[in-house]
Amino acid sequence: MAEKPEDLNLPTSIVTKIIKDCLPNNCKVSKEANAAIAKAASVFILYTTSTANGVAQKSNRKTISGQDVISAMSEMEFDKFVRPLENSLSIWKKSQQEKKETAAAKKKAKEKDAEKDKDEDKDKEKDKEETEGKDGDKDEEMDTSTSAPKQSEPEKEVVTIDS
Repeated sequence: MAEKPEDLNLPTSIVTKIIKDCLPNNCKVSKEANAAIAKAASVFILYTTSTANGVAQKSNRKTISGQDVISAMSEMEFDKFVRPLENSLSIWKKSQQEKKETAAAKKKAKEKDAEKDKDEDKDKEKDKEETEGKDGDKDEEMDTSTSAPKQSEPEKEVVTIDS
């Protein structure tokens, strides 16, 4: 939990950006109004979180789910937010599923490429061994013919006859 109440406030730069994005360009917002909106948003988030936590606890769970937040909106009588939240949650779940599928497809393709590379490396190694084997046989033949001690013909004795 936060040590100071100020720690629970949203960053003013983010709140200012949200405010500017939803208002026309010719509309200006004072620093005081910006701070008040930031504080109100923080209180709303805390209240919604607390209510959603109560919904989760009623179901004997410690983790707050998206459905708990939607139920909390109804419980807090913010029924106008329920349908848009359900739509947003559905879109988010679809995007998460697509990310998982994309990641799984990338992983599968990467594994397939790695296996293909491994097979290619094996083929190259096999070709190299075959090539070296042929060259090696020639070398061995050469080595054996040149390195084997030559057997000299028996020395002929020259016999001279004196007459």
